[in-house]
Amino acid sequence: MTAVNADLLPELEARGLVAQMTGENGLSEYLAEGARTLYCGFDPTADSLHIGHLVPLLALRRFQQAGHKPIALVGGATGLIGDPSFKAQERQLNTPDVVALWVDRLKAQVSRFVDFECGENSAEVANNLDWFGPMTALEFLRDIGKHFSVNTMIAKESVKQRINREGSGISFTEFSYSLLQGMDFSELYKRHGCTLQLGGSDQWGNIIAGVDLTRRQHGAAVHGLTMPLVTKADGTKFGKTESGTIWLDPAKTSPYAFYQFWLATADADVYKFLRYFTFLSLADIDAIEADDREMGRPSGQRVLAEEMTRLIHGDDELAGAQRITEALFSGELAELSAADFRQLQLDGLPTADLSRAELKNRPLTQLLADIGMGAGKQIKDALGRNAVLVNGVAIGLADNMNVGGVFSEGRSLFDGYYLVKLGKKKYQLVVIK
Repeated sequence: MTAVNADLLPELEARGLVAQMTGENGLSEYLAEGARTLYCGFDPTADSLHIGHLVPLLALRRFQQAGHKPIALVGGATGLIGDPSFKAQERQLNTPDVVALWVDRLKAQVSRFVDFECGENSAEVANNLDWFGPMTALEFLRDIGKHFSVNTMIAKESVKQRINREGSGISFTEFSYSLLQGMDFSELYKRHGCTLQLGGSDQWGNIIAGVDLTRRQHGAAVHGLTMPLVTKADGTKFGKTESGTIWLDPAKTSPYAFYQFWLATADADVYKFLRYFTFLSLADIDAIEADDREMGRPSGQRVLAEEMTRLIHGDDELAGAQRITEALFSGELAELSAADFRQLQLDGLPTADLSRAELKNRPLTQLLADIGMGAGKQIKDALGRNAVLVNGVAIGLADNMNVGGVFSEGRSLFDGYYLVKLGKKKYQLVVIK
């Protein structure tokens, strides 16, 4: 049996990445004995994974680096149903064509986290539609349903919450989800010798369903391990900002916005997140925390932003995010590229898309007020102090009635971009078609 890193589970616990596990000490010994095959499932509920998926995704990578074989299961079948675990209401059901498209996109994203060409513990991607698709309803009820007690299923906390919520309830479709996930584990055991399932702590009930079904169908002892759901110290939801979810797809969340998200991490969360998400050693993280405490100038956020942006988007995109950050701080725009401005337009800055016709017969004070840069008087005062810059050029009161000149084609960057700065910190991107 392939040699493995026996310290993996103790390190996961030291990082705070273990919520529940079957067998307690037995699992630690089982993993230390040799290479195991494990899996984690990802349902295609959108066309991209988001940072809420990072803990289990990175756990697959940690297990592979320790010598184990990871399987990333993409739920082509379960994605058609929807997991009810601790959801307030029924998920919206998507069409098979949409789910199939999302499955392909998720496969590509998952593939960036694990190695598919590293010998015996090379990763694999599976799709549970492969075994659910050919199965008839009668086969499912006879071969799978008979192993599950409705009494036990109703007693699950996630189901009880939905049943007891007035005016809500739960459909039979979502009620049956744990049977589907249980069959996933049983099938992966049969097909790949998979003996460990990973998931978030909200998946504990579904994981136990798979452990029980695999034992009943195959007489096999398999294991489950859950990781904590990420929470922020201030009680707000992790991975959400005013502009929405932080996605792993750079076309949905730009590398610059991704970098800024981590850079804005609260002091109360940053060292926990370094342990959760990065591959820095625990000793290095402890040293960063000690230095920050001693110097009084936290560097943890910068390290976290750099590590995560490099991990998800690569060195080039990290350099771009840092370049944009420095340019906005210094006001020097010469180093920015057209791609940098496209990132700012996507989600990096508030953006106003205007036509040249919309510039006519409007004073600059009104235009900037209309696009949300402040009240007219505030903008007029800033113009009087030459504290309004457009693409790095100071604009004064004399230009108030010359909007066409301020936003002339000759002053644009990359055929239509104008970066407007008001005062020291307020930015807006104006894009003129």
